[in-house]
Amino acid sequence: MSMTVSMPQMGESVVEGTVERWLVAEGERVAKDQVLCEITTEKVDAEVVAPESGVVVKLLVPQGTTVAVGTELVVLDAQGAATRTEAPPAAAAPRAVETTPEPTRVSPVARRMAEERGIDVGSIAGSGVAGRVTKADVAAHAPAAAAPEAAARSAAGTLGDFLAKLRVPTHRVAPEDKVIPFTAIRRRIAEHMVVSKVVSPHVGAVAEVDLAKLAKLRERAKKEFERAHGFGLTYLPFAVAATVRALRDFPRMNSAVVGDAIVERAGIHIGIAVETERGLLVPVIKDADRLSLIGLAEAINVLAKRARDREISADELAGGTFTLTNPGREGNLYGFAVINQPQVGILRMGEVKKRAIVVEAGGEDTIAIHPMMYMALSYDHRIIDGATGNGFLFRVGKYLQAAEFEL
Repeated sequence: MSMTVSMPQMGESVVEGTVERWLVAEGERVAKDQVLCEITTEKVDAEVVAPESGVVVKLLVPQGTTVAVGTELVVLDAQGAATRTEAPPAAAAPRAVETTPEPTRVSPVARRMAEERGIDVGSIAGSGVAGRVTKADVAAHAPAAAAPEAAARSAAGTLGDFLAKLRVPTHRVAPEDKVIPFTAIRRRIAEHMVVSKVVSPHVGAVAEVDLAKLAKLRERAKKEFERAHGFGLTYLPFAVAATVRALRDFPRMNSAVVGDAIVERAGIHIGIAVETERGLLVPVIKDADRLSLIGLAEAINVLAKRARDREISADELAGGTFTLTNPGREGNLYGFAVINQPQVGILRMGEVKKRAIVVEAGGEDTIAIHPMMYMALSYDHRIIDGATGNGFLFRVGKYLQAAEFEL
């Protein structure tokens, strides 16, 4: 009895996936729940497993091909006999017809961007692995800001041409060097970072925050908090709560650029950068402005654990409106992060460190030792002016210094 295995649905926001690597060959016998192939989307990586034991009759989609959710990937025969075990073919005739005929490899998000702008991806020289067309390639071909025809022609003759002809110096690999190929997630991170720096003119601002009151509040509550909830109380949920309050005060920081318009988004959905063994992931706390401090702490703990355990879903990584990144105890004083598109700002926490500062006590200046932290904001200067960016950052620091949070 034959059966087909299809491209799974990996979240409401995911409509297609790429067969990154076949792990079985035609004629090979497989066991139930054995991994057949690895797939990747613009959000997450996943594995497709055999629903029953059987023999691989036919691989329907070539390795490296992007197809829609629901497309048949492989045919299995539960009664068949194994005939071969060699590596899968580099290409097999796919059944699915892709939405855009393409002679070259192209990432899902690059395809969508090209379709939205009416660009033939076959006309774009891919800079990714094996000539893969990336978001950066599409952005360079037709920059987002160049919507009018005249602006498009101008951009094509300046930045677009420059990027298309850019040749990055490379290292000649020596025999003793260790070569580590990009994983699918690492490649997407690289593409996203390049696109963000091309699209958004980044401006940075740094605030010094006195955490003396907050440190006392946390110290009083942390033992009871850990007993009640089963995990430690860090500074991160306080920073998220302060950021949410400041976003309400400065809604422009919760915006996106769509064509020639600024869209101030109704919901406040905070992305929290999490370092995993596969690279940086950004799970999203949906409707963060509706959660208490304890609710935020619980959401951060759950999402971070799911990301590190490879259990995070595509929907849990989608829809962020602003991002906060916390480099941890060894994060150094401060650093500027790259904006997570299509957001217009990202806030990076620095290391909390005790320092001698001047404070006023009884009308007199005195020197005291307080826990201090630098917070660094990167913002998109296309729509965020200095007054808004600096005002927002100052407000976040003000809320943290006041330490008026309920536990």
